[in-house]
Amino acid sequence: MLGSVRDLTPILLVVVFFELVVLQQPFPNIGQTLVGLVFVVAGLTFFIFGLEQGLFPIGENLAHDFARKGSAAWLFVFAFALGFGTTVAEPALIAVAGEASEIAAAAGVIADNEDSMQGYANGLRLTVALAVGFAIVVGVLRILKGWPIHWLIIGGYVGVMIMTWFAPREIIGIAYDSGGVTTSTITVPLVTALGVGLASSIRGRNPMIDGFGLIAFASLTPMIFVMAYGLLM
Repeated sequence: MLGSVRDLTPILLVVVFFELVVLQQPFPNIGQTLVGLVFVVAGLTFFIFGLEQGLFPIGENLAHDFARKGSAAWLFVFAFALGFGTTVAEPALIAVAGEASEIAAAAGVIADNEDSMQGYANGLRLTVALAVGFAIVVGVLRILKGWPIHWLIIGGYVGVMIMTWFAPREIIGIAYDSGGVTTSTITVPLVTALGVGLASSIRGRNPMIDGFGLIAFASLTPMIFVMAYGLLM
């Protein structure tokens, strides 16, 4: 809990400085704000504790078990399901998809009704989830084969640049943001644990060199997939 307080202190100092010194205004609802801060500290503390006690060990143990089983096919199925499932449930993606549907409806890109907006948001979420599932499969294949990560990343971003030329302008910003929101509270711990656990279980692989990098793929592929979604829509 002391660590959570320490981590949140810089953010709190910035807010207090601009509110009291720059804007020279008192805090509205100071009691409610303080109660909210207590909840944030408690939530962050339990979240980090939960990662250390639950999600990280689960991901690493599953990776070890799949490596011992020696079934690449099931490992790829698990990697795709993990990437897809964690991304669909990602709160940041849900928020961005909902906001994007409202803006798209206001701009006349889609019909301004509940069904169209919901369909647009769901389509965006499923597209990003498919992209992350595909990305984790590529990342697992890289660990198994020992491919250098930089060539895959460079090639991916070349693809992003090419897609940017052809995608509708209305979808480009959403696509680039979609790459960022996938790397949030649910996806990152499990995917990182999978990569580190898998690299630790395979002879000749270094967890420091080969175990990390899956999150980079998870940030990259949604940009390409969402721009393709914009072209199709």
